[in-house]
Amino acid sequence: MADSIEKVSIVISKGSLEGVYPGLIMGNGARMEGIEANLFFTFFGLDVIRKNRIDKIKVGTVGNPGMHMPTWIGAIPGMSWLATKMMSRQMDKIDIPPVREFIEMIGDSGGKLYACQATVDMYGLSMDDFVPQVEKVLTVGEFYELSAGGEIIFT
Repeated sequence: MADSIEKVSIVISKGSLEGVYPGLIMGNGARMEGIEANLFFTFFGLDVIRKNRIDKIKVGTVGNPGMHMPTWIGAIPGMSWLATKMMSRQMDKIDIPPVREFIEMIGDSGGKLYACQATVDMYGLSMDDFVPQVEKVLTVGEFYELSAGGEIIFT
């Protein structure tokens, strides 16, 4: 029998809906299974935990091969908004919560959320810029230390 997973650390580096939901779903699923979950947000993934951006995450339509349409169509004004609305409706149908609610659920269930120090410095941010569920800002070394003995997942 395989060993059970007791801890996961999930790196979220993308700032689009299709880029953040896999990590949020996996983090929430881990907590629902009693698995320790640490979510580390870096680069554009920081948008998910920023107070002023958390409710503005959209589907990336330009150059997204998963959209199965030419890049120029994705660049038409309003396409990202339309794709975001369509995806949000589909997620509502299967009871997947919006990003803010997901972040709250993960935090409330004991999941830990962290921001990447290098990215925070690069963007000139501070803890005041983040939603209250963010525990702290970590360096990569601190993230590795926190992740020791668990699985690291990069979404």
